[in-house]
Amino acid sequence: MLLTSIQFPNLHITLNNLPKSINVFGLDIAFYGLIIAFGMIMGIMIACHEAKVTGQDPNDYLDFAIYAIILSVIGARIYYVIFSWEDYRGNLKEIINIRNGGLAIYGGVITAILTCFVYSRIKKMSFSKMCDTGILGLLLGQIIGRWGNFFNREAFGQVISDSHLFAMRIYFDKYYDRFQVPNAVAKGMEKMTGKTLEQLGYIQVQPTFLYESAWNLTLLCVMLVMKKHKKFDGEVILWYLMGYGLGRFIIEGYRSDQLIMPVTGWPVSQALSAAVFVCATIIWIVKRVKCSKKENDDVVAES
Repeated sequence: MLLTSIQFPNLHITLNNLPKSINVFGLDIAFYGLIIAFGMIMGIMIACHEAKVTGQDPNDYLDFAIYAIILSVIGARIYYVIFSWEDYRGNLKEIINIRNGGLAIYGGVITAILTCFVYSRIKKMSFSKMCDTGILGLLLGQIIGRWGNFFNREAFGQVISDSHLFAMRIYFDKYYDRFQVPNAVAKGMEKMTGKTLEQLGYIQVQPTFLYESAWNLTLLCVMLVMKKHKKFDGEVILWYLMGYGLGRFIIEGYRSDQLIMPVTGWPVSQALSAAVFVCATIIWIVKRVKCSKKENDDVVAES
């Protein structure tokens, strides 16, 4: 039985009857929420470890995490709702319902950075150093959190042919309606196969959640290696902004469920990713040049 299953035919992987939730004492708990929560816990752990290694107080980051997590979830939801307003304007109660997804990571990242800025001012800590420490936890949370999209059957890419190595088939039955299937995907499947989704019982798309999770894992490994060689506080988060901005810009082009900017018709996350990458790169280059100049001046002064 392939109903409600996910299959990677060219990788010979089939996950049969994969549910979106588990039932505990009569209460349905979504895997999406469990995975997001696990990602947050792991993120806090790596941030606290980094704080200890760099001579900071891990308790400061535990306290910060309480505010950052709550506010970031709210920020991620607000960001998503703003750019999906047509889906909520007729049913405002759904705005607070996040059980079926609907959290935009950029909204969470922006809120987390703003929260860090306020927190660092109140606690009289270095904002740049806090960013360098906390961003490792945020990135790990993103790596893990993308798998919540997998269980939720969302954040997938465009229709793809049978020959593609990473082709992902998402099956559904009468208990799993098609409300999350974008029209472009439905039309693409019909064009490719000559059948309707009801006749097929599945969609075949690019696993963009997997692309982003793998990209972020690579980025985290690079950052962990390179952080020992950073020249200034704030450099690690600039690496993140450059790396994530570039990766998200590319991957977003494959997405089929993009949030679209009003008037321009541009994908919000793709436009923002490009801006983040360019700005972070310019700032990084300028600060690196200043650091190199200072090092040369110090060498001249000593000689």
